[in-house]
Amino acid sequence: MMQKVPENDRLEEPSTLPSMKRMAGNTAWNMVGMCAPMVVALFSIPLLIRGLGDDRFGLLALVWMLVGYFSIFDLGLGRALTKMTAECLGRKEQEQIPRLFWTSMTLMTGLGLIGAVLLWFSAPWLALRVLNVPEHLQPETLTAFRVVSFGLPVVVAITGLIGVLEAYQRFKLINLVRIPTGMFTFLGPLAVLPFSTSLSAVVGVLIAGRIAEWLIYFLACLRCVPRLGGLIRFEAARIKGLLCFGGWMTVSMIATPLMIHIDRFLIGAIISVSAVAYYVTPAAIVVKLLIFPRAWVSVLFPAFAANFFVDRLAVAKMFGQGVKFLLAASFPVILAVVAFAPEGLLLWLGPEFSTHSTPVMRWLAAGILVYSLSFLPCALLQGAGRPDITAKVHLAELVAYLVLASVMIHFFGIVGAAMAWFVRGAVDALAMFGLARRFAPESWSQVSRVFRALAAGLVVIIFAVLAPELWMRVLVWLLGAGGFALVSWSYLFTSKEQREVLRVLSAVKARAL
Repeated sequence: MMQKVPENDRLEEPSTLPSMKRMAGNTAWNMVGMCAPMVVALFSIPLLIRGLGDDRFGLLALVWMLVGYFSIFDLGLGRALTKMTAECLGRKEQEQIPRLFWTSMTLMTGLGLIGAVLLWFSAPWLALRVLNVPEHLQPETLTAFRVVSFGLPVVVAITGLIGVLEAYQRFKLINLVRIPTGMFTFLGPLAVLPFSTSLSAVVGVLIAGRIAEWLIYFLACLRCVPRLGGLIRFEAARIKGLLCFGGWMTVSMIATPLMIHIDRFLIGAIISVSAVAYYVTPAAIVVKLLIFPRAWVSVLFPAFAANFFVDRLAVAKMFGQGVKFLLAASFPVILAVVAFAPEGLLLWLGPEFSTHSTPVMRWLAAGILVYSLSFLPCALLQGAGRPDITAKVHLAELVAYLVLASVMIHFFGIVGAAMAWFVRGAVDALAMFGLARRFAPESWSQVSRVFRALAAGLVVIIFAVLAPELWMRVLVWLLGAGGFALVSWSYLFTSKEQREVLRVLSAVKARAL
């Protein structure tokens, strides 16, 4: 017989089927959480370069990278914790969550400690041999890397704490913490500069900020899930499931960024390093367009996981809606990038960059439109407990993409690299949707409509590319974006979805006023 949930635990019972209004709000919070630190970085980085000097700033950039990439030491357990916590909520088994939480956090802290020990003992090798660090900076670089090692257990554990809050769909709370702590990544070092330009002092402040972030998230978890404070228990029986799910997630977490960024290295190896500049500049801008799909999917993933085994019809409906809304929201932005790439690059970087980089930017933008749709079936498969499927697809794609990109770069240069990126994105989307079909067959009529709308959108993009004059491309964008909005409204959205969209827009308008 299921126990009655205590009155003081009512915070633990969120709706596992969020409304469209709530999903839109959560996505908006995610986007603000991702974008706000970038805005601060634009203004802070020139000041940091001036204050620290080129060498110290370069080392600080490496520290930022280390802190970011060492979160992989969680071996996918953060995502596993989100998925399994959401499942417990969907099945009304909240009493299982404390055991799951403390088992996961123990594993993640242990993995973080292993990473810390590895970094501590490899720090002399990195600082004195691998990196070409000026001799006068070597002592503080060594100290800085060892300071980072103290923060690794905290960095790894943060992913688990965020995972629990995501399962409870507390995205506003997550981002109210993420925004200031993300800004502190750049503002913290600036605050140190009047007192010291030592890299170890700057890094010490960064790690102190991470420890504060961990504490805030931990207290937020205790507030959101009061049961966590009453039962601290490690369950060895859960280890296999956590590590199995997390291990496959780690494969995808490694393969996916490689496929997004490895083309730059191939260009440098096959053509020249100077050619990389013409490619990496538009690529760096276009990849930022993935912020919205990532923000959207991170909201849907816990909902998929919570409901897949209790209400598959609802999951199929949510999946179909998610794909439709993602395409409808993304297309006007992608079309604008394609249409106005020549003028944008000309104003920003000059005629030479515009000439070389415009076709690259256009191919990559079209690729982003197609590739971003694959995020939804990927999240569905992982939410259904099959991260092995997505991992195997990503591994196969990585091998094929390396071959394709190498050949295309050899024959067509940097434009060939962008074309290969587009092909990879299209293959990824087709593969993921094909594999996800049997997990949500009820959504396939909606997905088929999305594919038809996508094909029409790609035709409009071709017209934007072929239009030689700016006024023609402005006309293509106005007619294309407007026409696509009309198609989305009348062809993709049901009458109920139209009402939900209007409610969301009304809420946005009311807040703006």
